[in-house]
Amino acid sequence: MTHLILGGSGKVGRRLTRLLDHAGHPTRPASRASTTVFDWHDESTWAAALNGVTSMFVIGPGSSADWSPQLTRLLDLASHAGTNQVVLLSARGVEFLPDGAVGRAEQALQQGPIPWTVLRPSHFAQNFTEAMFAPVDGRIVAPVGAGAEPFIDVEDIAAVAAAVMTRRRYDGRILSLSGPEALTFEEAATQLEQATGVSISFQDESDTDHIQRLRAAGTPEMYIQWRMAMLNGIRSGADSYVSAGVADVLHRPATSFANWAQREAAPVLSH
Repeated sequence: MTHLILGGSGKVGRRLTRLLDHAGHPTRPASRASTTVFDWHDESTWAAALNGVTSMFVIGPGSSADWSPQLTRLLDLASHAGTNQVVLLSARGVEFLPDGAVGRAEQALQQGPIPWTVLRPSHFAQNFTEAMFAPVDGRIVAPVGAGAEPFIDVEDIAAVAAAVMTRRRYDGRILSLSGPEALTFEEAATQLEQATGVSISFQDESDTDHIQRLRAAGTPEMYIQWRMAMLNGIRSGADSYVSAGVADVLHRPATSFANWAQREAAPVLSH
């Protein structure tokens, strides 16, 4: 089986590619910058990427626009090309905005012609080193108050995806994934400080101020709506529950935030 990894250069995609390659499973990582070019907005790149592919891991082009029509066309093309499995990286926060871009992508997947599995992870631990929760001048600023979140190590997401793509036991299932415990952002900042030896604190932010910052940066409104739905899920406490998907698939506990911080955050944030 050749596994096509869309978004192969991203946080999940590059880790999934490494795991599959290490286990001897042929992969084809694809993105706009990869050797195999795939561009969601240039359908002329799709056929070559799909050639000879039996399994496909899908990371969408973002949550700033509805990409479900493109996914529908991609699934039809993939089915005709012989692809017989597709795994979609969604998000647990889809429940807070079911008609958003991610929710619509899930619907397109489930209505498509290929056997599917959906992965719904909680917020990534790596968001504190590679994305929106990364400290700036020693401060993590987010509109979440005292809300807690069971942050998940992206390595666990990749390991679950690799298992799903190689075992074929999870067709037609939605797998919710999270870390083993919910932490407030103050608790996360404390654990990061302990792991890195660098002073790190958390500062709450109002929804209004956060939205103004996003708009000032030119962020599309559809993405702002999605982001605020997810962040409000944390603030309200609705997203604090722990999901058992990692343990169910991998037969081991999910990686703790403290262990992730020692392994990945310390080298990044200490410099």
